[in-house]
Amino acid sequence: MRILYVGEIVGKSGVFCVKTLLSDVIRDHHIDFVIAGGDGATGGYGTGKNHAVYLHKLGVDVLAGGECIYYKRDMVGHLSNASYVLRPANYPPQNPGRGTGVYHSKVGDVGVIVLLGQAGFDRVHLRNPFSYLRQLVERVAETTRIIVLDYHANTTAEKNAMFSHADGTVSAVIGSHTKVMTSDERVTPNGTAVITDAGRTGSLDSVGRLEPAIEIGKFLTRIPERSRAAWKRLELQAVILDIRDDGRASRIERLRVPCPGGGDDRNGNG
Repeated sequence: MRILYVGEIVGKSGVFCVKTLLSDVIRDHHIDFVIAGGDGATGGYGTGKNHAVYLHKLGVDVLAGGECIYYKRDMVGHLSNASYVLRPANYPPQNPGRGTGVYHSKVGDVGVIVLLGQAGFDRVHLRNPFSYLRQLVERVAETTRIIVLDYHANTTAEKNAMFSHADGTVSAVIGSHTKVMTSDERVTPNGTAVITDAGRTGSLDSVGRLEPAIEIGKFLTRIPERSRAAWKRLELQAVILDIRDDGRASRIERLRVPCPGGGDDRNGNG
């Protein structure tokens, strides 16, 4: 099975990249299943219902959220009915949505787990992802051996600790959240593909894919201001995973695809 993980989609420019490029990437690289980081598609913070539905129609099979999963009110109500959107599994069980799922593809079933890290998330105090992982893997492994873990965490150290902790129990651990693609992709001897961060999809000339002047202003003044998607030098960043039927990964490859065209966000429509 060949799985594409699309780095976090940020703002309307990120959605534009997916609209423009995803179908060609799926065709050219013979992709069987698509997972995408979806924690910032609507204005850079969270993903609203309309953007989630639209990205799903464009070919994203699973949209993985992080600490911003509940930022958009319409998504909170949508989560219970949208099996293709996953929140971190270590949120309280009674919260809307789900943190794991098993999905059908043309070549077999794929299990996806999302967990939120501990360092740096001061607003949320969730169940320990390390102690919770085994229970989640056992549940998903009842249906499929192919399991991808999206580990949404702040620090390189914590992500690499999870790589070692999950080694051999899942097919891949994809680091997300920091929106900077790393070059440390590898497959462990136990058959788990890992990368510290799969990057982001949107503008390269940006601060986290957002308009630099606004984000820099926040650092200088600490005065809140609405973020705006940047539109210069658009790119889709992703990783491709090759996974055998026994659930062991055989290959991981970084992918960067420049996006032609684009526009601006002055009219609110990109």
